[in-house]
Amino acid sequence: MPIVELQHVRKAYDTKIAVADLSFSIEPGSMFGLLGPNGSGKTSSIRMMIGITVPDSGTVKLFGQPFSRDLLKRVGYLPEERGLYKKMKVMDQLIFLGQLRGLDAATASKRAHMWCERLEITPAIDKKTEELSKGMQQKIQFISTLLHEPELIIMDEPFSGLDPVNAVLLMDTLVDLRKQGRTILFSTHRMDQVEKLCDNICLIHNSHLILSGSMRDIKSRYPVNRVLINFTGDASFLNHPAIHSAKNYGGHAEIRLNEGADAQALLAAAIAIGARITRFEVMEPTLEEIFIEKVTANTANAAIETGENVHA
Repeated sequence: MPIVELQHVRKAYDTKIAVADLSFSIEPGSMFGLLGPNGSGKTSSIRMMIGITVPDSGTVKLFGQPFSRDLLKRVGYLPEERGLYKKMKVMDQLIFLGQLRGLDAATASKRAHMWCERLEITPAIDKKTEELSKGMQQKIQFISTLLHEPELIIMDEPFSGLDPVNAVLLMDTLVDLRKQGRTILFSTHRMDQVEKLCDNICLIHNSHLILSGSMRDIKSRYPVNRVLINFTGDASFLNHPAIHSAKNYGGHAEIRLNEGADAQALLAAAIAIGARITRFEVMEPTLEEIFIEKVTANTANAAIETGENVHA
């Protein structure tokens, strides 16, 4: 039974269609990535899932039941916009937010201290929110999402404001939560994080779903024709006829091969001219490349349908 199920959901604001005929489901214990450029309909979709707005048509189900506010007791939601009280101290705020989710003060305090230690912000618990960096505030909001131990965790841009070290800390925490059986949906622009974390994805563009499925199935639809090369010396091998396109970043090249081309022939050509190869990796396209390709194609198709000049 899916934890989340959207069926033919549509939402419009005046003449602007935010979400058009969107359908997807999220299985228990999985991590799901809701992707799309700015303004594509991601946040509107999330808001309909948790009852902030109501779909104009279609249905939303949580835990196998038609949406009702009582089900939100089992949901944790991290919004894109920070909603913390700037003048409150961190621990006072976490206890208060825990109480709003039905916890008594002692339980909220115990869980908040545990999470503050785990996310390495214990020295900040007696500070006011306004005294903290954006990254620290994001971790506090993340903790507040988890205090009542929700079964479904929904996060809109959870890595916003985090440096690489803290982004990894958050990613590791999400992996642990999934191992515990929690179901996680998050929206982000960071394709590398989605690729590492998510079992399934849904890509929305211009309010429409344009790609969905498991990461493994989506990747299998594309040829293994990307090559990453780290090298020193002569770079003229990047003109090899096997190459469709290449970007040379000064000793690091990202290459797309022609259909049916032999990557080993490219390696042999590089060695033959004296280039020293320290990395040669043949791989499938990254999720970021797939994302850009699908969004670009969808933009072009939409322009053709409306009679616009895509080269204008």
